[in-house]
Amino acid sequence: MPTADITTEFRTFPKTWGAEYVAAGEVRFRLWAPGQKEVQLRLNGEDTPMTASRDGWFEILATGVEPGAEYQFVLDDGLAIADPASRAQNGDVHGPSLVIDPTDYPWKQTAWAGRPWEEAVIYELHIGTFTADGTFRSAIERLPYLAKLGITAVEVMPIAQFGGNRGWGYDGVLLYAPHSAYGPPEDFKAFVDAAHEHGLMVLLDVVYNHFGPDGNYLPACAPEFFHPDTPTPWGAAIAYDKPAVRSFFIENALYWLEEFNLDGLRFDAVDQIRDDSEKHFLIEVAEKIRAENPGRHIHLTTEDNRNITSLHERGEDGAVPHHTGEWNDDFHNVIHVIATRETDAYYKDFAKDPHTHLARVLAEGFAHQGEVAASTGKKRGAKSTHQPPTTFVDFIQNHDQVGNRALGERLLTLAGEDRVKALMTVLLLSPHIPLLFMGEEFGEDRPFLFFTDFHGDLAKIVREGRRKEFAGHAGFRDGEGDTSDIPDPNAKKTFDACKLDWEKLETETGRNWTDFVRHLLALRQEQIVPLLGEARGHAGKVLSVEGGTIAVSWKLGRATLSMAANLSDTATSRPKLEGSIIHQTNDTGDGNLPPWSVLVTIAEGKN
Repeated sequence: MPTADITTEFRTFPKTWGAEYVAAGEVRFRLWAPGQKEVQLRLNGEDTPMTASRDGWFEILATGVEPGAEYQFVLDDGLAIADPASRAQNGDVHGPSLVIDPTDYPWKQTAWAGRPWEEAVIYELHIGTFTADGTFRSAIERLPYLAKLGITAVEVMPIAQFGGNRGWGYDGVLLYAPHSAYGPPEDFKAFVDAAHEHGLMVLLDVVYNHFGPDGNYLPACAPEFFHPDTPTPWGAAIAYDKPAVRSFFIENALYWLEEFNLDGLRFDAVDQIRDDSEKHFLIEVAEKIRAENPGRHIHLTTEDNRNITSLHERGEDGAVPHHTGEWNDDFHNVIHVIATRETDAYYKDFAKDPHTHLARVLAEGFAHQGEVAASTGKKRGAKSTHQPPTTFVDFIQNHDQVGNRALGERLLTLAGEDRVKALMTVLLLSPHIPLLFMGEEFGEDRPFLFFTDFHGDLAKIVREGRRKEFAGHAGFRDGEGDTSDIPDPNAKKTFDACKLDWEKLETETGRNWTDFVRHLLALRQEQIVPLLGEARGHAGKVLSVEGGTIAVSWKLGRATLSMAANLSDTATSRPKLEGSIIHQTNDTGDGNLPPWSVLVTIAEGKN
C-alpha cells in the first residue's frame, strides 16, 4: 500500500473558529458572533471579556491552559453556551466544551495513505447500535472480522455531537466534537488507527445542510449564519456566501480528514446545500481537500436525489478533481421494487418495467437521466453514461432505506433469503462500488428504526410527526393498521431493538450468510477489482431484457465483464455471455437460468 511522509506532530492546521493551541499552554479562543455586543470566555469557572474585532469576531488569548480545561462562551443575556467549534464536550450539547490538544494522540499507523477507490467495499455502521456497548472502543473489537470478511472501507454514520445520547447523528449541532456518548476524540482516533492496522479505510458521514433542533445556539450568536428566506426540509438554509460560515465548514471537513486521519467523507443530502457563489461550496471544499492532502487516497462521496453528474466528472486518465462517487438511490429503489413489489412514494418511479430500469442503472449509472419522474411530474437527472461505473455507490439496504420505514424492516424480512442473495450477488459482482449496511452480511433480521433522545415538547413533535408521516402509507391507510403501533423514536427500547445480534454469527444461518458474502467478496477482489482501475465512461451496455432476466456487459480496459440475472420466480433462457464463467448461482444443465440466479463471465481482450 502507498505510504505518506507524516511528521511526528501528524497533520494539524490552524482553525478560524474555536479553541486552538498556539504555544505550550497558550490557547486562542475565537467565536463569530455578530449578533452579540459582548461575549465573555468562561474558562475553568472564571469569566473574562473577549475582544471584539472586525466583521463580528470575538477572541482572546489565554495562558496556562491544560488539555481538558472546561470552557463556555457567555452571551449578552448571560446565557452560557458550548463552543460551536467545540472539539469535545463534558457531557451533552448544553454543557461545557473541553480544550483539546490534537497532537496528544500517539498514532501507530503513521505511514498509512489509504487505498485506491476501485478497491472499496463499503460497510456502513452506526456506532451506537453496532455493538452492545455502542462506543468507539467496543467497535474496534469487530474490525478484524470485517477485514476477514472482505470489507475494505468502514463508513461511520455521523458522530458530531447531537442532542441527547441516542440518535442517528443527522441532527448534529457541534460539528467538530465526536459524540461524547461514543467516547472522547482519542477513542475515535484509536478506532481509525485500528482500522488502518487491518487495512480498512474509514469514511465519515458529515451533515452540512442543517443543524439539529436541540443545542444549536448559532442563531443567537450569528443570525447571519442562515438565510431565513431560503427554506430546507429542516429549517433555514445555511449562508454559504458568508466567509465566516464557509470557513466553518471547509475547516471542518479538513479537520476530520487530517486530525483523525480519515480516508474520506460522505456529504449528506447535498441537494439541500444552497450556494449561489461563483464557486459552489462543494467544489471549493473538494479542491481544498485535494490540495491539502497530496499523496493520500481521499474519497469524497455525495448523497443527492437530483441524479446530477457535475460534481463527479473525471479528468484525464480517470483522475478525480472533485468528488469520487455518488450514492445511487436508483439502484436501491428499482431493486426494492423487484424484490418486494412495493410501489408507494418514490418507488412509483420504478413501478413500470423495473427490470429495464435495473439494466440501465447497471450499464449507465442512473435510471432517470432527464426523464419525467412519475412521483413528482418533473424531469429528474442528467446523462450519466459518460461516467465510469466506479462513480456509483450501490446498495440494496442502507440506514435511510431501512430506518425510514415505519417499522424499520430489513429487506430480508420483506423479501426472503433467495431473493436477497440474488440481489446481493448483483451488488457485489458488478463494477459499481458496493455498500453493505451493518448486519446484512450475516442475515440480520432485527430492525433498524428511527430513534432519538429528545424530551418535552420536542419529543412530542418528533413522535407525532413520525406517525403522521406514515398515515397514508401502505399498511396504515384505509383501516389497514394503527399508526400508534409505530415505535416511539424517543423510547430507549426503540434504540435497544436496533442493536446488532452478534450471537447470530454463531448460528448455522449466520455462518451460511457470512460464507456466502466472503466468497463473493473474494471473487470480486481477485477477478473484478484488477479491472476497475481501467474503467472509463461509456463502459456499460444493455445486452437484453427478457421478462425478469437482464443481461449487461462492461468494457473495462481490455477485458469485458458480463452479467445475466434472472430476478423472477420462473426459469428463463440463459443469455449468451462472452468469456469464461467466474460465478454461477447454480447450473441446471438445461441451458436455463433458474429463478433468482446470477451468471457472471469475464472475457480477456488481446494486447
